[in-house]
Amino acid sequence: MIAKALASPHHPVLAHIIPVRRCNLSCTYCNEYDDFSKPVPLETMVRRIDRLAELGTSIITISGGEPMLHPELDQIIQRIRRTGMIAGMITNGYLLTAKRIEALNDAGLEHLQISIDNVLPDDVSKKSLKVLDQKLQLLARHAIFQVNINSVLGSPVRNPEDALAVARRAIELGFTSTVGILHDHHGQLQPLGERQQEIFEQIMSFGKRSYSRLNWFEHDLARGLPHEWRCRAGSRYLYICEDGLVHYCSQQRGFPGIPLEQYTREHMRHEYLTRKGCASRCTIQCVQQVALLDNWRDPQDRPAFKPAESLGSMQTTSRGS
Repeated sequence: MIAKALASPHHPVLAHIIPVRRCNLSCTYCNEYDDFSKPVPLETMVRRIDRLAELGTSIITISGGEPMLHPELDQIIQRIRRTGMIAGMITNGYLLTAKRIEALNDAGLEHLQISIDNVLPDDVSKKSLKVLDQKLQLLARHAIFQVNINSVLGSPVRNPEDALAVARRAIELGFTSTVGILHDHHGQLQPLGERQQEIFEQIMSFGKRSYSRLNWFEHDLARGLPHEWRCRAGSRYLYICEDGLVHYCSQQRGFPGIPLEQYTREHMRHEYLTRKGCASRCTIQCVQQVALLDNWRDPQDRPAFKPAESLGSMQTTSRGS
């Protein structure tokens, strides 16, 4: 995947795809879910996966909402693998059982991430270590795919020490561990306090390394400093919502807002060279990690698409809280 990405900048490295917007939780800081949406039909998901394969995508990460609410999730994963792409998933972990983990193994899932926000559940988030530890133990016993546990720092997480406990438990169980900085509803920076910065640096030094730990850009963000980089969203990274529209990311839905079936290599080349005004204070790890492959080449000097100018442009509405 890395060799292919370095050899050519003209294909997506990573696409996030949403098979269902509904979630079984309602974390107060999250704007990526609702409590009513129906799953995207399997045949529609297959068409989108096949289109991403045609564009040369290397990795598809299934997200949501809560993707495990989709009744045909295993078939979606199998389709990703059959087209030669890497299959990952982001889940809150609540629906994991030994049987479901074995089914994910059989489907060919290669990477799973769970973000855990606190040690004890509160009115901000129920994604707590107390609730999920049994699920983590099941993953340690049954999963043959890589598991990454992402701990979280920043407001409104109340006790920053919880992030240390989550990271230590992840390492103890043999998983990789990362730490994320919470952003506002536009994906923008919320600087960390002094103790939060200390915890951040400590977690960054923990344990195993993988591609998911390519996050040294966060050292600037943890200190509240803008980070200069070349965001390749809309090109090397694509976010495909449940309506099948291509967006820069989960926090910039509506830009460019073009249906995937109408999204072309010309669109990708334009966005590859387009400077994103939100980039310097962005905290979205996956987009920044992908951009590392191209940060050394091809400066960005093109103006952004206006929605009315985008071929096949369609606006989408955030359904989050």
